[in-house]
Amino acid sequence: MDHERETITLDGADGRSADLVSSTISRFKAHSATIAVIGLGYVGLPLACTVARKGFSVLGIDIDATKVDQLNAGNSYISHISSDNISELRKTGRFAATGDFSRIAEADAIILCVPTPLTRQREPDLAFVVQTTEAIAPYLRRGQLIVLESTTYPGTSRGILRPILERRGLRSGQDFYLAYSPEREDPGNAEFSTAAIPKVVGGDGADALRLACALYDEVVTHTVPVSSLEAAEAVKLTENIFRSVNIALVNELKTVFGAMGIDVWEVIEAAKTKPFGYMAFYPGPGLGGHCIPIDPFYLTWKAREFGVVTRFIELAGEINTAMPQRVVDRTIEALSEVSGRASKGARILILGVAYKKNVDDTRESPAFKIMELLEKRGAVVAFHDPMVAEIPPTREHAEFAGRRSVSLTKDNVAGFDAAVICTDHDAVDYRRLVEWLPLVIDTRNVCARQGLTTERVIKA
Repeated sequence: MDHERETITLDGADGRSADLVSSTISRFKAHSATIAVIGLGYVGLPLACTVARKGFSVLGIDIDATKVDQLNAGNSYISHISSDNISELRKTGRFAATGDFSRIAEADAIILCVPTPLTRQREPDLAFVVQTTEAIAPYLRRGQLIVLESTTYPGTSRGILRPILERRGLRSGQDFYLAYSPEREDPGNAEFSTAAIPKVVGGDGADALRLACALYDEVVTHTVPVSSLEAAEAVKLTENIFRSVNIALVNELKTVFGAMGIDVWEVIEAAKTKPFGYMAFYPGPGLGGHCIPIDPFYLTWKAREFGVVTRFIELAGEINTAMPQRVVDRTIEALSEVSGRASKGARILILGVAYKKNVDDTRESPAFKIMELLEKRGAVVAFHDPMVAEIPPTREHAEFAGRRSVSLTKDNVAGFDAAVICTDHDAVDYRRLVEWLPLVIDTRNVCARQGLTTERVIKA
């Protein structure tokens, strides 16, 4: 037991509960336990694969029958998880997918990795968490560990999950054990895979904490126990609010320095040579992904319950949300300045609709807002993305569903008046893009990084 863990005091437990905990911990350490992972998306599937590779039997559960069928056939639907990986795990017999929640009874630990989006009113939408918890509650048995990994506000695990799980008479801390461990996935980051990222863990009591730490100790590089469920829930919000605020800062600096004729990218590169007191963040066309555009508003909503106004967080949200409009304004200006072209009828190619480079995840991508705003100004918009062949259905931009990526060939590109680089995928040949197009709007500084500096490349 490391020094961090020694600081956590253990509650007393009756003999029955102590035996349950000891027995389950023994199975975790022997890797003989069965682990159920609910929600096989960008968080759940990497976790399920990692746990299975560690030698555990893993039961992946998802309500999407198509995903279940694909996984059981040995196929992956996420670009950075290969089908070979899934196929290999299937052959070992350590991984299976199902939509049958009654199989929860087979598991020693149940990990929930379901979406926690916002409503249209920018309030927390915990429908997936509630529905999933209600689905597993009838099949709980004594001794099981239940862990929520979905990002949420402090108080969710104790105030929402625990009452649902206790409806049939089982008690948290005596019959089952409830913990929270925030997901820290960074899709497409080869340096930090799931197993290489430390896990923060909070429990509903000392036994739940011991169990959760015992499980994750066998899966990831190390665990970081904290004093409560609420502290663990707050950790994830803090991590993503930190990023949101700092990205908002450099987005604002980009606007300020741009008005002064100063290149914010040059400033950041010079500033980051300081070996202390500075951390580089980079501007962009807006925020995307399942965390940073959403998570801060979970805390702003919860803070109102305590009469606290989160002005700093909300201001960062306003700045980041305004970035797509700034990109569109700069694009329209550049069309007029460089090509003498009005936005109405202009053909514009969006480069990248994934929210970050080298992944196929389009959730909350600012590219969609940029496309919407350009089309409202009369532009004819298409997109190219080497990771996204077809835009999937989205709640905010259903009108783009089914639109297909344009091949990046000279003949195809020749008809466009401009390209807007929203996502700087490595697979794109930017040199040819600059050669073929009369105007390139670069929101990621990728052209400058590759030495492609001409009057036809405009930073935005």
